[in-house]
Amino acid sequence: MICYELPLNEKIRMLLRLEDLFNKIDFFAVRETAFDHHTALTLLFEILDITSRSDLKSDLLQELDKQRAILESLRQNPQVSEAVLERLLLDIKSAFRGLLDIPGRIGSHLRDNEWLMNIKQRMGIPGGACEFDLPGYHYWLQTRSEVRQTDLEKWIEPFMPIRNGIDIVLNMLRNSGKTFNHVATQGLFQQAGSEHQAHLLRLHIDDNLPCVPEISANKYALNIRFLPLEATHKTSVYEEDFSFELTFCRL
Repeated sequence: MICYELPLNEKIRMLLRLEDLFNKIDFFAVRETAFDHHTALTLLFEILDITSRSDLKSDLLQELDKQRAILESLRQNPQVSEAVLERLLLDIKSAFRGLLDIPGRIGSHLRDNEWLMNIKQRMGIPGGACEFDLPGYHYWLQTRSEVRQTDLEKWIEPFMPIRNGIDIVLNMLRNSGKTFNHVATQGLFQQAGSEHQAHLLRLHIDDNLPCVPEISANKYALNIRFLPLEATHKTSVYEEDFSFELTFCRL
């Protein structure tokens, strides 16, 4: 099965983008080649750009506090595991404290580094990070992989409170889901009404089906068109009936 996720508000969209960037930087930062570490630094600059344009820290603090209050209300519920509940509350408390301890603006340690900001500026130009444009960066890429990995860890580490908060919020969001089985009729599915209000939609379809979903949703209706992979224009649809799973997630 392939899972497609559609965020239904800007806050969740931003969290998913940051989650994706952090996962990718995990992969490249621990590898050893200069190309891998160049990619990791590029991803780090993307994280910096996204976190610079939002009230991410305050949004995460508010959401963590909201989830803490919800979990606290479940303490006397016999259907809830006390051990699991305590672990979740401790994770939220730790993430909340980490966010509060961030000094100043998110990513200020990078913005205050003139060398890194010069590299970032040049990377905004196609091919702008060549060795003749950035000889100092070229030198860094030729140092031992252990040196580069240590530097990357130092630059990534201050973002970890943000990442921890994002992981907790998205994990709780996904686990809140209510799943329904549906059938797409000749590549189309429609649902009217607001009984399934959500912040995130998760759609699972068989990975053997040669089509991808195009989803549009608001508080009044949900429309999904399944487009064939070889479609040359958006009016084409996958003209067969098939079943799929749709999960509505809400914080």
